[in-house]
Amino acid sequence: MRDNMLLKLENIEINRDENIILRDASLTLHNSEFLYVIGKVGSGKSSLLKALYCEVPLSKGEAYLMEFDLRKIKRKEIPFLRRKLGIVFQDFQLLTDRTVMKNLAFALKATGWTKRDEILDRIDDVLHQVGMQNKGYKMPHELSGGEQQRIVIARALLNEPKLILADEPTGNLDPETSAQIVQLLHDICQKGTAVIMTTHNYTLVHNYPARIVKCENGCLSDIGE
Repeated sequence: MRDNMLLKLENIEINRDENIILRDASLTLHNSEFLYVIGKVGSGKSSLLKALYCEVPLSKGEAYLMEFDLRKIKRKEIPFLRRKLGIVFQDFQLLTDRTVMKNLAFALKATGWTKRDEILDRIDDVLHQVGMQNKGYKMPHELSGGEQQRIVIARALLNEPKLILADEPTGNLDPETSAQIVQLLHDICQKGTAVIMTTHNYTLVHNYPARIVKCENGCLSDIGE
């Protein structure tokens, strides 16, 4: 792959339970690029992201993400791929039994961080990046939906990923909060982290323009900005 290309998919196919979700789909993504994947619910947007972090297999085509061949990746290599990705879920997936700090510390320890001072410094960094520096002691249920999503983005940033995959990150948020989250993702992108964001909220896409790919009838089409 060319130096600044993060992702290259050529004529891939994704199947789930005998159904073809996407076929002959091709896509490229470069470093520091922001990409919206739009389409109706059930059009394959989430399956595409899941294929990128090896939750869903690819049945045809070529697929390279950073230095990984997604068609040939071994099970033991998947954790190393995921460490280079930040994943933002619609439903937050925070551990509800511990504070924000302990959620983030858990994620760091799970990816091999051991030194307490370094863990605390990194958590401080990412909380500042998302404007949540005073919320580390809070439990998830004490935060609003928008604040929880900021924490999820902070968690996605912990290992300084080259790419953030954000699956409907505004799906459970009101319009004003949604706009703030998308602005935050654009700010992160401008600092050098590529972002792929799935959404069916065309107002956000219009208000925060970037390149758009559409999922429709099992196909992916690049429709530019």
